[in-house]
Amino acid sequence: MKRYLILAEGFSHDPHYGKTMRGVVRYRPHPVVAILDSKRAGETYEGIPIVASVADALPGEPTTALVGVAVAGGRLPPEWRGILRSAIEVGLDVEAGMHEFLADDPEFADLAAKQGVELRDVRRPPADLSVPTGANLTHGAQVVLTVGSDCAIGKKTVALELDREARRRGLRSVFVPTGQTGIMIAGWGIAVDAVVADFLAGAAERLVVEGAERGDLLWVEGQGSLLHPQFSGVTLGLYHGSAPHVLVLCHAAGSTEIEGCPGHSIPPLPELVELHERSALPARPAKVAAVALNTSRLGDDESLQAIEAAERETGLPTDDPVRFSPVRLVDAVLDRLPAQDQLEAPGIRAG
Repeated sequence: MKRYLILAEGFSHDPHYGKTMRGVVRYRPHPVVAILDSKRAGETYEGIPIVASVADALPGEPTTALVGVAVAGGRLPPEWRGILRSAIEVGLDVEAGMHEFLADDPEFADLAAKQGVELRDVRRPPADLSVPTGANLTHGAQVVLTVGSDCAIGKKTVALELDREARRRGLRSVFVPTGQTGIMIAGWGIAVDAVVADFLAGAAERLVVEGAERGDLLWVEGQGSLLHPQFSGVTLGLYHGSAPHVLVLCHAAGSTEIEGCPGHSIPPLPELVELHERSALPARPAKVAAVALNTSRLGDDESLQAIEAAERETGLPTDDPVRFSPVRLVDAVLDRLPAQDQLEAPGIRAG
């Protein structure tokens, strides 16, 4: 059992760049003994003390320092080097999900070797990835992919919540992680945004094939957005490689423009449904079964109104599975999934 010290310097208050911290805290497989953020030292988050330094966290007996931020470009600010050195010097393993790998940094690697600790770069992809083989169309599991109108609006969280509800019902359900935070939560997976573009669909295929060995109903964590001017490529590769039977469309209530990309508008929900259904792999057409609405910016009454409006607009079951309940969304997905004897589809020849 690990005991986590989450490193979130400067970002523990930020639901966007601090989403790794928040995801691990909410769905943690191991205890979190402290969160490091010198700007909020003395406060707490979800009952977890926020400390100013690695030394201040040591009374909680952490074993692993986990980088809990996901900054733009996957690279940490220079001032973080001192924090990471401090963690390694006191004998903590370090888990990170950045695009720059700690184990490839000579200073950190040498220090870790001297201290006998491990540097785990969860975003490092397997070395033997290739293109899809067709196994994504012939395994025996049923696959649900979360897709979205933007980045960082809850695709991972929705997949986790729906998986929880499915397992509560006794189904052999599996959350399939495709990003660094999901990997830290589930303990397996591939960060598909770090994969060579040609092999991205192959990585997604590997994930669902492994998922099918773990269970019968797979909830694949979505990445990016087909609308996003920067990250749409990873979205399409994951979509075609995972070959889902059903989609759950995620949207932040009230959002009309891609965050951080002025001028890139988000079309109405019915157009988003049509876009995603038309973008499916021809060998595996997928329909949107439900809409998961992120209402975190709204009050309770406004949230209910937004959910009702989205349901009228799309004609699809809609809810906020975090704020309210995942039950209706899971019901909608199960109603849309094909019967087990209809799952097989023609394979494809590797190119």
